This record gives sequence, structure tokens and C-alpha cells, in this order.
Amino acid sequence: MKKLNIFILALVFGLGTFSCVYDFDELNTNPNLVDRISPGTLLNPILYGVSSFNTSRADAFTFQLMQVALPFPSSAGGTHRYDITEAAGNSTWNNYYRWLINIREMEAAAIENQDPNYEAIALTLRAWVYSLLSDSFGDVPFHEASRAEEGILRAKFDTQEEIYAALLEGLERANDLYDQERSMIFGEDILFQNNVSKWQKFTNSLHLRLLLRISNREETGAFVKMAQIVQQPERYPVFSSTDESAILRITGVAPNLSPWGRAIDFTTFRAMSEFFIDNLNELEDPRRARFSTQAMDLDGQTAIGYKGIPSGYISNESAFEFTPSNHNIALVQVPMISLILTYAEVEFIKAELALKGHIASDAEEHYQAGVEAAMAQWNVDLPSGYFDNPAAAYDGTLERLMLQKYFALYFNDYQQWFEYRRTGYPVLPKQPGMLNNQQVPVRFRYPVDVQLHNRANYQEAVSRMGGDDINTKVWWEK
Repeated sequence: MKKLNIFILALVFGLGTFSCVYDFDELNTNPNLVDRISPGTLLNPILYGVSSFNTSRADAFTFQLMQVALPFPSSAGGTHRYDITEAAGNSTWNNYYRWLINIREMEAAAIENQDPNYEAIALTLRAWVYSLLSDSFGDVPFHEASRAEEGILRAKFDTQEEIYAALLEGLERANDLYDQERSMIFGEDILFQNNVSKWQKFTNSLHLRLLLRISNREETGAFVKMAQIVQQPERYPVFSSTDESAILRITGVAPNLSPWGRAIDFTTFRAMSEFFIDNLNELEDPRRARFSTQAMDLDGQTAIGYKGIPSGYISNESAFEFTPSNHNIALVQVPMISLILTYAEVEFIKAELALKGHIASDAEEHYQAGVEAAMAQWNVDLPSGYFDNPAAAYDGTLERLMLQKYFALYFNDYQQWFEYRRTGYPVLPKQPGMLNNQQVPVRFRYPVDVQLHNRANYQEAVSRMGGDDINTKVWWEK
């Protein structure tokens, strides 16, 4: 019996993408009577569902934690003050596991249909979503997850080390499965429009991301494998232009709708962070106008340039003698984009590999290519002379590289947060009003439902990890 949630978005997306013509009466068919489903029917709902959720979480969580933007006014509490509630990770846990069930079904359908390309894509999607889940919590159910039909109702938690080993093995297998001569026959996917070459590049670009994530664990040999991928582009092709990036285009044509039902909600009671804006100002960066509005004098008539307020500020809004810069509402008005993994990120990964001596190419060239691509993904042109600015010029430090990567990962799910935890960059200012001893939290606590209904396995995982706390580091943070 198939899970009910497989069919809801799958059928809606299928109306526009599947090769058959559906009658609307078929939407009322009992899903338990559907004995076979194609991997293509599942693909678009997974892509849209996970991507739209990730984009909304970038705004609701990552922006505040990583001092991009914050609520305004905000008299007390809030993520930007590192006040992380016990329920903060609930939607992340529930949404990712819901879509992982569909990914599991997609993989099974691909194997049943003997279609290696869809199987490879399913393995890639599994690595994408499980890495987000595990990086957010640490140890999570993996091998026994989503197997209620087999009678496994209380899944054991796998260690993050075990999970990453399985994900990386899956990405290696996916790369070997792709068949460029074989067409994707189950309708057009909304990410790469059935371009098998781009799907394979996504797989290997994700492989680089996950290897870099765990690279502080020397025993993994991550840097050796990354060098192998970069140095063998024929065997391991990765993104080589912004046009190839995994960027979902949200059209506004149902069901591919903006995560914001009302775009105005994106800008209501919001302000840009001083840290984010001040760094863009120092760089004289053209992305300022794409990301934010200008601040206004209190008369509301006079623009005073781009100006934010500090995260974790103590007093109320009356302490500021201006109305701070806000989000640019156009970012969430369709057509809009949802970033999954971009060419800019790949170039910054290569820059870090070169900086640390793991590949022979020029770190500065990769750094500059990454900056240019990070602008291009937002349709912003790199100004002539941008790198003549001492604040923008490559200086051979990881700190400089990571500041630009921070901007490249803007609006990209939790990636700014994950990369900060891996490197400690960019260095975020501390404010007196911040809680948690002014420390950036490093994980979500497990949902209360998990604590109550899977208690034995929960306690085993917590004991192994060293506690269920927002300051408990996950395995790769070392």
C-alpha cells in the first residue's frame, strides 16, 4: 500500500508533466487502489516540496541565526537572540521525513522500472535531504526509517558517521548509474527539464559539498576524494556554469507557487542586519539593491542608504533614529528562485581545496569565479574593478573566502549555518542582548514526539552524542 502523501502533489504536478492526459475525476480515485506509480510522478512534488520548504526556512531561521535579517520591532527573545525553542526543529524533522518516504518510493519505482537514471536521481535526492536532516540534528533514524509497513514503528538512530558513509556511497553509485544515452521518459522534471547531464553534475557537486562538510574528520579521507572528483571531470562532471546550477524556478503557475501566500509577509515587521549590510557596504557590492531596500529617515521621505540594525539588540525600535533597510519584496514575488546547490558553491569549494593545497589550480581564480557566479545567480553583474577594493580582493585567507561564500549561500536553506559551524566563519558579532552565552546554537533539539514515542532509541542516541542540547556538536564539527 502506498502512502497517501505520495499522491497529493504527485497527481497535481502530474497533470502538467506526465505524458498522459488525466481526467479530473481520477483525482478522486482511492490511492490505496493504485498498485503502481512511476518515478517521474514523484520527482516534481519532491523537488518543489523540499525546495519551497527550504526557502521558507532560510528566511524564518537561517537569516536570524546568521545575522542576515531579523524581526523589527523585537523587544525580547527570538532566534536572532539565540533563543531557540524546543520545537524549533519540528517542521524540519517532519517535512524531511515526509519527503524521504516519497524518495524511498521513487527509488523503488525506478528499480522496478529498471530505469538507472531515475534510480540515480533518487539516490541523489536521498543524500540531499538526509544530509540536511542529519546536519540539523546529528544522529537520526536512517536504515530503519520510513519502514512502518515492515513493522518497524520505533526506528533506531544511526550515527551521523554511518549516515554520511551511506550517503557518499549512494552518490558514488548514482554517478555510475547515469546513462546519457537513455531518455527520461516519465514527463519533464521542473529542475533540469530531463537533462541527464545536469542531473549527473548535480550528483557530483553534492558529493563535493558533503565531503567538504565532513573534511575536519581526517579519518574520512574527504580531501583525497574531493581532489579525485575535481581532477577527473570526465568521470565526475560537476557544475561549470550558473546555467547548470540546481536552482528551482518557481513560476507562480499552480502548483509551482511561492512559499509566501502573501509577498508582503516577507517584509512586514522585518529589518536587515547591520552585519550583513555593513559588509556589503564595505564591498561596495551591487547585490545590496537586489537583496534589500534603502533605510529611511524617520520622516519616511528621505533615503539614507543601506543601513541595518544589530541582531540581539537590547532596547526597542525607538533606539534607532532611522527606519532600517528591509528585505526586497521582489525576492519572493513570482517568478522567483529557490537555491538548492549552485555553481558558485562549487567554485568556492574548489577555492578552499586550492587554498589548502589539495588541488593544483589557482585559489584566487576560483574565488573570483565564485563571487561572479554568486552575483549571476541573482541576475547581478560583477562590476568592473570590484576586486580592486581591498575588502573584496582575494587575500589568501579562509576568512575572506568564507565571507563571500556566506553571501553566495544567501537564501540557500541552512547552508550558511552549516558552513559557519564547520569553519567558524564569517566571524559574527556578539551583542549584549543575545542569550545562550552569546554562542551560535549548533543543532536543533529532537522533537518532543520523538522523545515520548521512541524513547529508548532517543535516549541511546542522546547518550552517544553527549546530550540533546542546542550546543551539542554533531560528529563532523569535531
